[in-house]
Amino acid sequence: MIKYYNRKENKYEIEQVAGERYLNWCYSSPYGKRLVELLIKKKLFSKLYGYYCDTKLSSKKIKNFIESFNINMSEYKKTYDQYSTFNEFFTRPLNPNSRIIDKNNNILISPCDGKLSAYDNINLDNIVQIKGFSYSLKELLQNNKIYNLYDGGTCLIFRLCPTDYHRFHFIDNGMCSETTHIKGNYYSVNPIALKNINKLFCQNKREWSIFHSDNFEDVICMEVGATCVGSIIQSYKSNSRIMKGAEKGYFKFGGSTVILFFKRNIVHIDEDLLTQTQLGFETSVVMGEKIGLK
Repeated sequence: MIKYYNRKENKYEIEQVAGERYLNWCYSSPYGKRLVELLIKKKLFSKLYGYYCDTKLSSKKIKNFIESFNINMSEYKKTYDQYSTFNEFFTRPLNPNSRIIDKNNNILISPCDGKLSAYDNINLDNIVQIKGFSYSLKELLQNNKIYNLYDGGTCLIFRLCPTDYHRFHFIDNGMCSETTHIKGNYYSVNPIALKNINKLFCQNKREWSIFHSDNFEDVICMEVGATCVGSIIQSYKSNSRIMKGAEKGYFKFGGSTVILFFKRNIVHIDEDLLTQTQLGFETSVVMGEKIGLK
């Protein structure tokens, strides 16, 4: 059972987890853990499932998936029967007016829909993955030149569930560098897995870039793959002018993670987000929602 904070209604709710029994068995039982290490964390497993989600046959899953998880299809451009594959449905774009993006230069917006954990004044050698597990930014980036610029800064971790809108966007006007690709495993990023796999983010496939933000200086933007994520697609054009709210990219099928790092004293995250993280709860946010101030 995963409890999260609904800031709009000021209450805690229970997350509907796709494949919850399967996740619990895989990451908590001896036989499940063995299967994860032998097969599920491997690229081949996710690649094969990704191929299936690109086939016409996979479209039969769409209607039941929508009904099981109460997905509001009025937010999207197409009806369920207009998607030819499950991956086409999974990467569905929003209607233009489904998310409101505050253009105020002083306001930090969420880059995606998901569950947010927020940390300020971070220790680069002890960034929290989940209670009991931590990692270093140097391990995460595999880069010796950049990581130490973010000591004492802010880390935002957005966990996208399989039921979420799976495109991610830019938080400000600016320009973005080319993407650095790091090969890795494909563990689930669900809290069930995070509680059982040490330094999971540092083990999984991931991609990162530097966003030269007009108002928040240089921001590290990282996308982390997960079990059954066929691909991380970067749709932006590097080193070109970007507008706040523009699409950066999207994940194909599977729960995934977006991580942002800000330098010290650049942004002030909303207090409720920091408080809930300290209490051990993620907070539900949507793309374009205000989550902090300059």
